[in-house]
Amino acid sequence: MSDSVFGFAKPEDSLGFLLWQITTAWQRSIRKALDPFHLTHPQFVIMASLLWFKEQKKVPTQVQIAGMSGLDKMTVSTAIRALVDLGYVIRAEHKTDTRAKTVQLTISGKRLVSKVVPMVEGIDAAFFGVLSDKEQRELAGSFVSLYKNQRMG
Repeated sequence: MSDSVFGFAKPEDSLGFLLWQITTAWQRSIRKALDPFHLTHPQFVIMASLLWFKEQKKVPTQVQIAGMSGLDKMTVSTAIRALVDLGYVIRAEHKTDTRAKTVQLTISGKRLVSKVVPMVEGIDAAFFGVLSDKEQRELAGSFVSLYKNQRMG
């Protein structure tokens, strides 16, 4: 009988610990790419989400941005305030819901995020490129299932 409180013989047997290590390495790569643009990762995710909404011809609210990005509402609010100060986004009253704020990219914000998205996608391609296309699709499917399960839980 073991006196260990751990449920695993080795750290690499723990999915949670492996996810932590992978996430940390991936975030480090993204942060390094974003640093020259003076953007935080949450700010980038928000700007990329805004670009996606724009391409879908939608003007999102802060709540919709939080829902799409998985960021908490306070992080979204704080990041948007900083992006407004930087001149990358504008926030306005919603036309029909006085409690909501809509958010859109400015011209300079669109220009910046249009340059940074391909860089980040390149980092993703390199990072996950050690996996075959099939493995990447399976991993993406697992991520989607886990995320949906957590959102409903």
